[in-house]
Amino acid sequence: MLFLSWARPSSQEQKACINRTGGFNYDAKYRGTSGKPLNSLEEDRELSKDGFLINHARVLVGSGLETYEKGKTALQTWRHFNLKWSFVDPKTPIQSGVKFCVCVKEFLPWVMMPLQVVYVNEKTEPKKAMASFSFGSGTLQGHLLAGEERFSIELDEHEQVWYEILSISKPAHFLSFVGYPYVQLRQKTFARHSTQAVMKYLSA
Repeated sequence: MLFLSWARPSSQEQKACINRTGGFNYDAKYRGTSGKPLNSLEEDRELSKDGFLINHARVLVGSGLETYEKGKTALQTWRHFNLKWSFVDPKTPIQSGVKFCVCVKEFLPWVMMPLQVVYVNEKTEPKKAMASFSFGSGTLQGHLLAGEERFSIELDEHEQVWYEILSISKPAHFLSFVGYPYVQLRQKTFARHSTQAVMKYLSA
């Protein structure tokens, strides 16, 4: 099962994709795994044994509480997906259980890849002036990959603001098995372009 569109997918097409998809396409024991710290994932032998690869990017995007709050808004309104070749309906609520489509332009057709928000985490430490907001989504049946991806914005103890992308994934379709090196390249390209989109929003 693969969801394609020859033009930029409409809201109706995305809804049809979500209605046709099934449940998660990866083992339940890994549900929420993307919420763990990077070093914990890198040391998880079972994760690598089951074929999952880690993709990670963490970039300094500014400083101060105002920048953090604006970065949080950027994630909540899917500005990190405001790209020419990839997007998510900005009206999609970031709430646990919500299903949505990531639409990606690949050569001639667009590919609609269904996911579901698995968790939303927000932490504040007023005494240290630290805060973080993150959410993780899991792939559903019909997605080219199997796994999870987390997006987060963090205000650290030095008042620096960091944007982070972390994913665990493996091929879930014949095309992604054959072209996995290309898929990995696209993940890195997305991380770079997504960071640029967030920084553009923060500087506006």
